[in-house]
Amino acid sequence: MRSLLFVPGHDERKLVKGLSSGADALIVDLEDAVPEAEKARARGITAAFVSAHQEHLPLFVRVNALSTGLTLDDLAAVVRARPYGIMLPKCASVRDADLLGAYLQALEVREGVPAGRTRILPISTETAASVLGSASYGEKPNERLCGLMWGGEDLAADIGATANRGPDGRYGAPYELARSLTLMGATAAQVPAVDAVFTNFRDTPGLRSEAEQALRDGFSAKAAIHPDQIGPINEAFTPTAEDIAWAGRVTEAFEANPTRGAIQLDGKMLDRPHLRSARRVLARASSARAN
Repeated sequence: MRSLLFVPGHDERKLVKGLSSGADALIVDLEDAVPEAEKARARGITAAFVSAHQEHLPLFVRVNALSTGLTLDDLAAVVRARPYGIMLPKCASVRDADLLGAYLQALEVREGVPAGRTRILPISTETAASVLGSASYGEKPNERLCGLMWGGEDLAADIGATANRGPDGRYGAPYELARSLTLMGATAAQVPAVDAVFTNFRDTPGLRSEAEQALRDGFSAKAAIHPDQIGPINEAFTPTAEDIAWAGRVTEAFEANPTRGAIQLDGKMLDRPHLRSARRVLARASSARAN
């Protein structure tokens, strides 16, 4: 997956529009996008939408945080629809993911859903405690874990910051730390890292620049809040023909010399880390073709 689009779980028009956005996955939102008075109605709309379209593309449902007391109501309504996964906001550590996994196990049994089918995608940086818990995902793996995502909006509120970006548009130091720890935690857990949303959906050059930076840093995908953001994100995370050709030549060169730790190619010395990078490029290209 290169792109994940947030869509309000109570807005049927936007849900349908999301299907044609080009996003590799949708995140049907029962949390921030849905007013308190609309939560119950949103569960029904979300369950019906996921049930009707869960075979078309991966559909995540962002439930309300465990601290709200609404999580079980959300899960009871949507697990029967067989979503691809559950996004857990304000996930403090792998222990919260484990608790969610226990809830899912019970509901899968009740609804006749294959055990372990429902994946978990935590947002792992929305509180200071969550940022500090990033390492836990690698220390105690959760088999349902399919990635880690970071976000800076709620974190700003939690630590009392007035803004998460400076006048130049760049994240401040606390958010760069949270972003980096998410990447390290995901790598330790051997799952993809998902970059945060770019909230100014009219600033396409800024979005493209941030998506390209995310790819360079090691992220596998980026979340979006508007359909117009999907094209630039997909473009940034799709290898070019030149990238694919180079990666293919690197892998072929190593395969032709399986006992060597380093090789020469076009006047450059390459070692095993270059081979791993090349394989990642080819894997991204394969994934992009599949989507």
